Amino acid sequence: MNDFIFHNPDRVYFGKNQMEHLAEEILKYGKRVLLVYGGGSIKKSGLYDSIMKLVSNNSIEIFELAGVEPNPRHTTVNRGAAICKKEKIDVILAVGGGSTIDCSKGIAAASLTENGDVWPLVSEGVWVTEALPIVAILTNAATGSEMDGWGVISNMDTNEKIGLGGSALIPKAAFENPEYSFSLPVYQTVCGAFDIFNHVLDNYYFAGDATFDLIMEMQEAVMRTVVKWVPVAMKNPENYEARANLMWASSMALNGVLDGGSVHGCACHFMEHELSAYYDITHGHGLAIITPRWLQYILNENTAAAIYRLGVKIFGVAEELEQMDGAQKAIDEVSAFCFETLGLKSTLTDLNITNEHFKEMAEHACCMDGVITGPMTLKPSDVESIYKMCL
Repeated sequence: MNDFIFHNPDRVYFGKNQMEHLAEEILKYGKRVLLVYGGGSIKKSGLYDSIMKLVSNNSIEIFELAGVEPNPRHTTVNRGAAICKKEKIDVILAVGGGSTIDCSKGIAAASLTENGDVWPLVSEGVWVTEALPIVAILTNAATGSEMDGWGVISNMDTNEKIGLGGSALIPKAAFENPEYSFSLPVYQTVCGAFDIFNHVLDNYYFAGDATFDLIMEMQEAVMRTVVKWVPVAMKNPENYEARANLMWASSMALNGVLDGGSVHGCACHFMEHELSAYYDITHGHGLAIITPRWLQYILNENTAAAIYRLGVKIFGVAEELEQMDGAQKAIDEVSAFCFETLGLKSTLTDLNITNEHFKEMAEHACCMDGVITGPMTLKPSDVESIYKMCL
């Protein structure tokens, strides 16, 4: 394992009756609030009305930015930043899933720049140390953005989807009521659930010697939680235990606890971001299509042990198999989870995606150092081959 420092200042209010604390958290930073949300589901569910009642009772003034996209655009971020500048906003209230929170992080950062444009921060990899404070109300278990310092912003003009990070982007407080996710469509539920699963698998699990047993056991616990509870949520969307387990798994997957002493790979995320940037598909679905093909591509004598352990610990694969056979069985289990249990379409062809842009997408995916690091170093030609396996 490597040396590490852990610090997460996000205050989390988890449970059914925590919204009574919303006003007090907002008022720590001011009374002028930008409310950021997506397509209007918070109005249908009644959450919007509850928020407005709470803030009006505390003399908090609300301004709104609605219509955040599933892959939040830099243009939407810039519209939000313009509102913040014009109205002298004190704090941003993000209500929704990871896309809304990511968008709010971009707004928080861009609002304090001279021109209010987020894209130079994103494209130049600026580490954000000053931003407007963010309070988040989570309605979808997926990206973990409610407890981390990262967001992902898309520029559809240039087909780029890039992360924006910084210590100032960690929300000051987050409200997680599993009941807010009861009304999610099954498709959003399963895509979000696989995003949680892949955050752990893709980011930390194949860290090799740069990990230790306690962390690996915790990583496996989060992945097992997803595998156990998402079928329950699919069958009974209002099962509180299922929604609660998925929501907390979302936060644990990326709040820094699970990466203590490990190294980050993120191969599947780098590859999927190109699919979202070019084709605007749902992130979790793209990950589900890529992940088993990536595992198949990297399977060799060096990676087989870790892949086999994944099968044993998460899916109950027998421990008596030959290592390569066990690893292959593990990959088969991941594939079955994605396409049978979750019911997701299994190929890029099913999503009307062809190989037209694969070469440039592969080059973009490797743009940081010319390769993608991880259990197997991937060059653009490797990434292109994995995309082709997904057709």
